[in-house]
Amino acid sequence: MTAATVTAPIAAGTWKIDPVHSTVGFSVKHLMVSKVRGKFGTFSGTITVAEDGTPSVQAEIDVTSISTGNDQRDGHIRSADFFDAEKFPTATFVSTGVAPKGDDYVLTGDFTLKGVTKPVELELEFNGVNPGMGQGPVAGFEAKTVINRKDFGIDIEMPLEGGGVVVGDKVTITLEIEAGQPAA
Repeated sequence: MTAATVTAPIAAGTWKIDPVHSTVGFSVKHLMVSKVRGKFGTFSGTITVAEDGTPSVQAEIDVTSISTGNDQRDGHIRSADFFDAEKFPTATFVSTGVAPKGDDYVLTGDFTLKGVTKPVELELEFNGVNPGMGQGPVAGFEAKTVINRKDFGIDIEMPLEGGGVVVGDKVTITLEIEAGQPAA
């Protein structure tokens, strides 16, 4: 794995993503006029910072844990039309680099969804480190990327009678992450 070296704003070691204080969400155009939003309830990951400050990220998302607020829609998204969650229950991300961009960063990596792996770039904002509440320090991050669902084999076409489609191609993925480093 090649990674750009950046000054680590967090201490060296392994930081575990806290799913209780983090969110993995998405939005996608619906009926050409609005957006459907959803999130995943089950995910995990680590941020590892090497002694030289080089960070790396690994994460997994249980796609069966999708929630859009509508059980029927969630069931359809889990089906072979979309995620084919029975065959591909997990989406993964493995970073390949981090580079500064102004006051923020760009996190690059390989994202795998529905058995298809593609490189992605996430706009990454570092929110700082807090000493925590007796369990070790915590760090906060926000990240965002836009993917094309068709690039990942989610190519269902649901045309509308008057033109357009039911579900847009572009999916915005948003992450609000709190990660902790256990007290020594």
